[in-house]
Amino acid sequence: MSLRTAAVLAAGEGNRLRPLTHNRPKPMLPAANRPVLEYVFDALIDAGIEEIVVVIGYKRDRVQEHFGPTYDDVPLQYVTQEKQLGSGHALLEAQSVIDEPFLVVNGDRVIESGLVRDVIGEFEAHPDAAATLGVLEHRDARQYGAVALHEGRIEEIVEKPDSDDYRLINSGVYAFRTSIFESIKGTERRDGELQLPDTLAGLIDAGEAVRGVQVDGLSPHATYPWDLLTVTREILARGRVDEPAREQGVWVDDTSLVHDDATLQAPVVVGPDCEVGPGAVVGPDVALGRNVTVEANATVERSVLDTDTRIGPGSTILDCVTGQDVTLGAANTIPGGPADVRIDTQVYEEQPLGAVVADRVHAGGAVTLAPGTLVGPGVRLHTGVRARGRIEADAEVLG
Repeated sequence: MSLRTAAVLAAGEGNRLRPLTHNRPKPMLPAANRPVLEYVFDALIDAGIEEIVVVIGYKRDRVQEHFGPTYDDVPLQYVTQEKQLGSGHALLEAQSVIDEPFLVVNGDRVIESGLVRDVIGEFEAHPDAAATLGVLEHRDARQYGAVALHEGRIEEIVEKPDSDDYRLINSGVYAFRTSIFESIKGTERRDGELQLPDTLAGLIDAGEAVRGVQVDGLSPHATYPWDLLTVTREILARGRVDEPAREQGVWVDDTSLVHDDATLQAPVVVGPDCEVGPGAVVGPDVALGRNVTVEANATVERSVLDTDTRIGPGSTILDCVTGQDVTLGAANTIPGGPADVRIDTQVYEEQPLGAVVADRVHAGGAVTLAPGTLVGPGVRLHTGVRARGRIEADAEVLG
């Protein structure tokens, strides 16, 4: 029984990734210099998927406008989750357009085609199983949904384990028959939401066979802003970039200009229409998105600079994630992490984050952002400002 259809769950906002998700959904954030969702589509198509159903919701126009009706000649069919009420609820929105066994993948994490193929192979080898999912080994399963796997069967799914006994996590890649829709409808809501792991746990409790296949491969999950730096580092380490290689670990698009006196330190990727000025040092672990400018004598390390970002001359930018259309003026300084970062009401200590600078931020000259600073969209930072903590959207910060 061949799987030809995949449902991609891409409706979520990603509250813990604010302020980057203020204007776009989590799956459209950059992993290296491409949206996360592009890697998901690539993996599915490489594994033989012929039709993709995309469940969209929050800022859905950003997904539809970017991809349109097809991706790499594979048709994309969009369905909308008007209210984000959990992964199970999102999948139910796709029921009317799916009439055969299918894959489900989360649209907010980078996956590899080998992982998808392994799940498909396990599903096809055990036609009587109620569901199949891929599992990955992870050193800290408490951050994710942990699973217990024994002789190919999932024996337990634990949302938030309180011990270090678990070493396997849910990869977010599933294979189902259409009967899963009725199982989801029969799942008890938790805090008003329907979650796929709860449905699987219910199937296990009912004695149904839920298969698991342990897979190797890339499946980093960006839950917090600093995770985008980790995801990018893993992508660059594996060479999963589209631009041509200039040398080992250095990828530069043919449309970009890198001055002869600039230095690119591997691993680094320079996307289309970028410009790197004389004396600039870019890398290691840096991804430049489309139309990024790094001016003369600037230094950028361990950072993700999204579309239309401009780094002024003499600036030093470390451990930074920018949104789109960001301007950091001359002699700006982001000294890098570690830092204590406040997300909502919780403080995460010693995180490798210099700053997050969201869309349309403009900083004058000699601005300094302390480690862990989160700058909301539309903020204007005047010359000489020294800022820290969280700066709300559209604020004007005077020197």
